[in-house]
Amino acid sequence: MAEVAKDLTAGTIGGAAQLIVGHPFDTIKVKLQSQPAPLPGQLPKYSGAMDAVKQTIASEGPKGLYKGMGAPLATVAAFNALLFTVRGRMEALLRSEPGAPLTVNQQVVCGAGAGVAVSFLACPTELIKCRLQAQSALAESAASSGAVKYGGPMDVAKHVLKSEGGLIGLYKGLVPTLAREVPGNAAMFGVYEALKQYFAGGKDTSGLGRGSLIVAGGLAGASFWLSVYPTDVIKSVIQVDDYKNPKFSGSIDAFRKILASEGIKGLYRGFGPAMARSVPANAACFLAYEVTRSSLG
Repeated sequence: MAEVAKDLTAGTIGGAAQLIVGHPFDTIKVKLQSQPAPLPGQLPKYSGAMDAVKQTIASEGPKGLYKGMGAPLATVAAFNALLFTVRGRMEALLRSEPGAPLTVNQQVVCGAGAGVAVSFLACPTELIKCRLQAQSALAESAASSGAVKYGGPMDVAKHVLKSEGGLIGLYKGLVPTLAREVPGNAAMFGVYEALKQYFAGGKDTSGLGRGSLIVAGGLAGASFWLSVYPTDVIKSVIQVDDYKNPKFSGSIDAFRKILASEGIKGLYRGFGPAMARSVPANAACFLAYEVTRSSLG
């Protein structure tokens, strides 16, 4: 139980660091992912990441970059505590003996298992976050279609529970969430362990300096998005899709329609901000986790 408590505490602090550093990048990513495809002869609402930043700050101020942060902030403790705790328990199961180091392949398995667990917490949290982040990008179409305008995280949750099928409505997009979290976390924890072992020269990795942990954590986070980004686009468009007049019947339908209308590049909308976020945010997360875990003994 002591080890579980350490993982819970360190995971919570690591998650908070990740959220504070990375949320503005995530806001821009979701806005780019969810903006409506322009009609023939029209330009998209945002021409790119920097244009989205400028328009967001101009219309909403700097606080607009932190829109939707309430939902993940409220659950970041649970999310990262669950992620690192499940990973830690799987590490314990796979070790040949207490304290024995794990191979990179074993860390991949641990990451995949942790990804399954966190998907069920991530899905409703991200549905709320994405709708709040995307609604300003969809404001023009919302005004003409009568789409719902949300006042905050609780307002989104209340609306979904009341009008979109109850608790099941909060799990809209679960399939692409699993398709993102399972392989993504497998890649991330595998790369993180591989880099730590490389920096340690094949020796004990517990003595690595903060610089090495920052680099390993940042590159591990980048590997997450490199391996699964299109599934995140699918998740976002499904979660912000109009409940009454849906454009997509499911993940496969969304994939086909995006590919048909925009080509491969449509599956990589917002990729720049996602990658720009992943490196510093995950570097902060892993560093905070490792330092906290070490300080707890």
